[in-house]
Amino acid sequence: MQSIERSRFEDLVREMRVIQQHFLNFHSVNDIWSNSKIYEVIQANTLGHAMIPGHSGSLDAKDELGREYEYKHFKETSSNHSWTFNDYSDATIKKLSEKVHAVVFAHINDSKFPPELDWAYEVPGSTVADYLATYTRGMKNARRMINISANQLEGRTQARKRSYRTTIHEGPYGPELSRIFKLIPELEGIVGVSGVLTSNKFWEVLVSLPLGHTVNSEQGGRAGAHDAFDADGGDYEYKVSKSKSWNFQDISPAVLEKYLGCEEIVLAIVDKTNISVESVWFAKPEFVVDRLKTKLSAKLDSYKQKNKEVRRVQASLSAGDLSLIHARRVV
Repeated sequence: MQSIERSRFEDLVREMRVIQQHFLNFHSVNDIWSNSKIYEVIQANTLGHAMIPGHSGSLDAKDELGREYEYKHFKETSSNHSWTFNDYSDATIKKLSEKVHAVVFAHINDSKFPPELDWAYEVPGSTVADYLATYTRGMKNARRMINISANQLEGRTQARKRSYRTTIHEGPYGPELSRIFKLIPELEGIVGVSGVLTSNKFWEVLVSLPLGHTVNSEQGGRAGAHDAFDADGGDYEYKVSKSKSWNFQDISPAVLEKYLGCEEIVLAIVDKTNISVESVWFAKPEFVVDRLKTKLSAKLDSYKQKNKEVRRVQASLSAGDLSLIHARRVV
């Protein structure tokens, strides 16, 4: 990145910090740049809801009467045109039945810019709870994951699609969204990466800059097999966290084989409030894979002794693992 581009990128990041601080001060919402959170902001903006602070484990928004909602969305450009419940459990069903006023199943039209919520279903939480209890009975998959299509919603819950014609500038978060979608095209142009607000792509971009890497715009699949590459075409797998704990999810022999094809596994810590990179470690894939296998084996043995089911094949590397995997700090 040339010095003039670097300077402009830093200007844009400063603007993102200001927007983030505004969200925190006025809406009590921190970290709008991770986990595709921006699409929840779009939903709340369109529906006139107030967002509930938090990410995983909390509900997403509430209306003027204090009734709480869970949001689900898929994007028009996504390969999966259905809504997903991951890791559902009896507790999930209980929460839907007792705490959730409604689940909003939204379609985000991201084939235009800025993206917008153009249609959605709003289904009572108790109805969705009954749906999961009924249609997951007897399902066998380790993730306990179910996809729900629009046809299934209409046929099984009598839900009816509602269309929306609001623009991104309207609604309680309109001013902030307008600022965000004004700067994002320029930021993506500078770094040469599209979809920076999807998943955790922005944080990968931020980590890539001091490393001289180029982040892969693709998300998953063969084209998105690795997160970034260097000038010589070497591939890198990124794990980005706000603490010394990096989670490796859905580990399978194929995933471990993919890791072994990398030049390095990159373990980074970022400050998500101040939008900065705090530290970065490199570790050789073979050491990381061996450590993950050891941790997974111990986890499986422990669960077996307790007669517990392993719901998701995942393991984390922590500060204590850095020396065991011979990690080298590079930033």
